[in-house]
Amino acid sequence: MRTLRDRLDLYLYGRTGIFILGCYAYEGFNLKNIIMNKPKVGFYNLSGCSGCLLTILNCENQLLDVFNGAEVVSFLMAQSNNVEKELDIAFIDGSVTTDEQEEFLHELRPRTKKVVCLGSCSCYGGVQAMENEKGTWLKRFNKVYGKKPFKVVKPFESKPVDAFIPVDYYLPGCPIDADQFLYNYARLLRGLPADVPKTPVCLECKWHENECLLLKDKLCLGPVTSAGCKAKCPSHNLPCIGCFGPADESNLTSEFSLLKEKGYTFPEIERKLRLFGGVKFIKQFKSLWKKAQK
Repeated sequence: MRTLRDRLDLYLYGRTGIFILGCYAYEGFNLKNIIMNKPKVGFYNLSGCSGCLLTILNCENQLLDVFNGAEVVSFLMAQSNNVEKELDIAFIDGSVTTDEQEEFLHELRPRTKKVVCLGSCSCYGGVQAMENEKGTWLKRFNKVYGKKPFKVVKPFESKPVDAFIPVDYYLPGCPIDADQFLYNYARLLRGLPADVPKTPVCLECKWHENECLLLKDKLCLGPVTSAGCKAKCPSHNLPCIGCFGPADESNLTSEFSLLKEKGYTFPEIERKLRLFGGVKFIKQFKSLWKKAQK
């Protein structure tokens, strides 16, 4: 077999089944374009445990593909030579809790074609937002940090990324699912939109042939939680706690009525939903509670 040496033009027949990460699936490929014109990608973390970015780094068998499929210009947890410039895709992990992070987002958005939220912190505010809208943030903050003012940054109540800038795609989870990330990462590099489940966890429970935990009178949030976790908790006889956030196709009214019939009080249900559900979910639930009391 003769090597091509300096020739960087390669023609792949349609039925070869060869796929080059980051390239469109047409027959002719110019290797020079593949090498020189990789999508520019950045990974950023705000306030949170950085578990979603760690999930990416733990994809040991696929990590070379993640870095070879794109030009990763910024990834503080993975490399030291980070450069801030024009991006094709920015992946953001963590919620926004300071004015410095807010300024960073406003600086990042104009130079980025696509913004993707990684994990429930950036999508919904995270666990650190579970007490939002109670009017107790300053009291809680002073209890932990004292009343001495911060001179470097101005902290505020935890908020999701889309409270400050437009977001194109959301990959929820606490942490994200590695397979879901790799699948959508490859799609985004090829110019395709992200593809995340719109159905609730209940569907994945059916696929795994799990017995419904609601029938066992457990406070399970599967009917109102977005799928994508492979129903890991219910598969181990543990009720869903909603770590993938609210599902697009869910019946919150029925879930509320069912849990009420099983004897759960509003504070018990609210506490569960607040853990990952975000303020918007809580507002919807409170309106249902008011209607139920009339």
